[in-house]
Amino acid sequence: MHTLTTGMRNAMLVALCLLLPVLVACAAPEAAAPTATLAPTATATPQPTVTPAPSATPAPSATPAPTVTPAPSATSAPSATPAPTATETPPPTETATAAPTETAIAAETLTPISDEGTPPEAPAPDSGAEQPNLAFTYVFPVQGAQVDYGKYHHDYPATDMFCPIGSKFVAPTAGVIDFVSYEDIWDPAHDDPAVRGGISVAMIGDDGVRYYGSHLSAVADGIAPGVYVAAGQLLGLTGKSGNARSTPSHLHFGISHPTTPDDWQVRRGEVSPYPYLRAWQRGEDVTPVLP
Repeated sequence: MHTLTTGMRNAMLVALCLLLPVLVACAAPEAAAPTATLAPTATATPQPTVTPAPSATPAPSATPAPTVTPAPSATSAPSATPAPTATETPPPTETATAAPTETAIAAETLTPISDEGTPPEAPAPDSGAEQPNLAFTYVFPVQGAQVDYGKYHHDYPATDMFCPIGSKFVAPTAGVIDFVSYEDIWDPAHDDPAVRGGISVAMIGDDGVRYYGSHLSAVADGIAPGVYVAAGQLLGLTGKSGNARSTPSHLHFGISHPTTPDDWQVRRGEVSPYPYLRAWQRGEDVTPVLP
């Protein structure tokens, strides 16, 4: 019994050893099955957990960037086109400035010249000085000859214009003959100042200025008081009459304001002709300014 029992026990142990792997193998698939079931369960769980990512789609809600679309509103750049409008405005301003600069030049051209040969300052409106006028034309009073003259004259304002005998003395501007001395009656023994000019002609220009030329050798035909003459018209021929008998041939030229024909003291000269003679020689129409 004891022996059988031991044999049986051994047999049972062997059987168990043989069956154990089988049982373990059978049990493993069963255990694995639930384990495998758990894996999907675990997998399923994370997926819903991941789904929050789409809820994270709030990122697209971050599309507020399109709200930043104000950038297109930056198309206000075209509205900046007003800038060109501002640029166009300045040019007209510059053009307006140019116009007055030309008017100033014309004024200078007509400004009378002082005794030193330079234009004096324009007189004040209430000064009563004669103003230049574009309507007047002026001519150098000696034509067809070489002339020499200076800035200064003895005792009173006038100009002695030295030139050959017989040179043409012409009207410096248009006007009316005021005085004519056809004969040389000056006598050095008496030296009457009223006739020192010898043969002479005076005229009052359309500009209101009196012009006087003396020491002539002859008066031109048709020249008489009251006769209207044009600028450049022949008035007489230069010479040595009057108290110029012992001096080189010349034309005594005087500028003054009109008085009476016999007023020899004013007629002989009040303003230096020199600067005006220079201007007329250059072809400039400059009206003398009287005191």
